[in-house]
Amino acid sequence: MQTPYHAGMLRIQDLHPTLGVALRAARAGADIIRAATGDPAALQIRLKQPNDFVTNVDSASEQAIVNILLTAYPSHCVRGEESQQTHGSAGSDHVWIVDPLDGTANFIHGYPAYSVSVALAVGGQVTHGVVLDAASGRVYHASRGLGAFCDDRRLRVATRSGLDGALVATSCPVRPGPDFAPGMQMLADVMVRVAAIRRSGSAALDLAWTAAGYCDGCFDRGLNAWDVAAGSLLVQEAGGRVCNFRQGADFLEVRECVAGNAAVVEALARILAPYAATDA
Repeated sequence: MQTPYHAGMLRIQDLHPTLGVALRAARAGADIIRAATGDPAALQIRLKQPNDFVTNVDSASEQAIVNILLTAYPSHCVRGEESQQTHGSAGSDHVWIVDPLDGTANFIHGYPAYSVSVALAVGGQVTHGVVLDAASGRVYHASRGLGAFCDDRRLRVATRSGLDGALVATSCPVRPGPDFAPGMQMLADVMVRVAAIRRSGSAALDLAWTAAGYCDGCFDRGLNAWDVAAGSLLVQEAGGRVCNFRQGADFLEVRECVAGNAAVVEALARILAPYAATDA
């Protein structure tokens, strides 16, 4: 299937070889997702928990991604969201972190905000990342030390000096449960300090759009490493900062993150700190 829109501008041979593999894998997943949009009757939907869906497309996308990554790097490990298991060499220092369809609820409803996220972490540090906007075909990508790009365009975070007039993205609160009321209060606390809140339903896209400067910042909690790994590198390589709610560096595993330029992150973190899951 021909990749639509801007993605055709990006040539794999122009990228770092490892990032090129990540892009091939992400495109394979996105091809499966786009093919499914033309055959909605074949969509099989299962409820993981209330308002948390998984489809046969999620699983097929993940399998296609895993196959490409392990064919290229058989000694690596792959962590995928849908299989809830690791593939390849579980003890490897090179770990691929994959979300094969971020924004499944959007995809099910035909709402065009869903993505494929593929990242490589070496020794716990993300070194390469791709977020492929599956609806538009835009490819957001980064390699550590080499900058962040949308297709062939260099990305920079927004330059706003604080929250006045800021556009901030989030997916919080995600769904009803014990954290719903605090999540609503957290959302309200931020909302009164900014110009507007946007909820795309895809944390990976929120981070990509923050890296691109479309959003001044973003924050989320209750997410997993595969939701934020690739996007966090995009923000960092676009000159921004990513941390947990107490401005600590450990955001991948504590299930909370805030991102943007340094001034916006510091301002958001002051609001979000009381809702932090960690003390550091």
